[in-house]
Amino acid sequence: MAMNIQNLAFSGGTLNRLSESRNDAAVAEALSHRHAKFIVFSGQKPLLRFDHKTARCWHQSPVDLQLDFTRSILLGSDDSGTPWLAAPSFIDPAATGPEHLPQGVKAVDLRSIVAQGLLSGAELGNLAYAAALNSWHTNNRFCSKCGTASVLAAGGAKRLCPACTAEHFPRTDPVAIMMVTHENSCLLGRSPHFPAGMYSCLAGFIEAGETIEDAVRRETYEESGIQLGKVTYVASQPWPMPHSLMIGCFAEAISTTINFDTVELEACRWFSKEDLRAMIDGTHAEGLTPPLEGAIAGYLMRQWVAE
Repeated sequence: MAMNIQNLAFSGGTLNRLSESRNDAAVAEALSHRHAKFIVFSGQKPLLRFDHKTARCWHQSPVDLQLDFTRSILLGSDDSGTPWLAAPSFIDPAATGPEHLPQGVKAVDLRSIVAQGLLSGAELGNLAYAAALNSWHTNNRFCSKCGTASVLAAGGAKRLCPACTAEHFPRTDPVAIMMVTHENSCLLGRSPHFPAGMYSCLAGFIEAGETIEDAVRRETYEESGIQLGKVTYVASQPWPMPHSLMIGCFAEAISTTINFDTVELEACRWFSKEDLRAMIDGTHAEGLTPPLEGAIAGYLMRQWVAE
């Protein structure tokens, strides 16, 4: 059965981003709110607070997390009007050890959060938004035009260069991910960094001056040697590792002879619909598996099997 598109990991964030009402005092105003909520990062890892076996990504009055308020970013507000902010912590468990974190708090990478099902729904969507902004601000501290250290502006919606006045805005990297099919077969590949036995859809970054359809055709040919005809958009998914947007498509192959790129892939092959159904059900004869639950590749694969 096809997976509901609302179950895509990192989708469905519920915060009002306040895009039309931000100013340079927005962070200070949010910090002064007595019930403000914080999504906190140690480097690129969010700090989750565990209560028994339940995790949450937000914290209130987190004095124990040693926040760097000078680098706080306003994310927006929830339905009650409570402001949410992203903020880095001075605590570095990677260097000092996890025992330096407060009791019940753990630094967990985003991929593990999804794989272990620690968060879901809107909370995971809000975390994706915070993680992407945190990563962009961390890695873009200098003006790309003149090299001067830039400053956070409009509550974190942009950075401003005090020397040349250039404005810099958070970026999103578009990635095409495609379910390539031919009659009763689909094309899947294995990257060297995949878990053992896992196959997934081919994917690649959309380049400058390129349409989604052209990127799907180019990436598929470069990675597998397969030529494509019709390309159809299906759905998209935020993927904050660090700040990508996965654009899912179905694509019809007009050739079948595989000549795959051995640098990008360690395997690439055609699978029948029955093979793919067995992978999804966990009964494949070779022990092969699909991507982790919640990834758009898994959604595309399940959608095609259901059809």
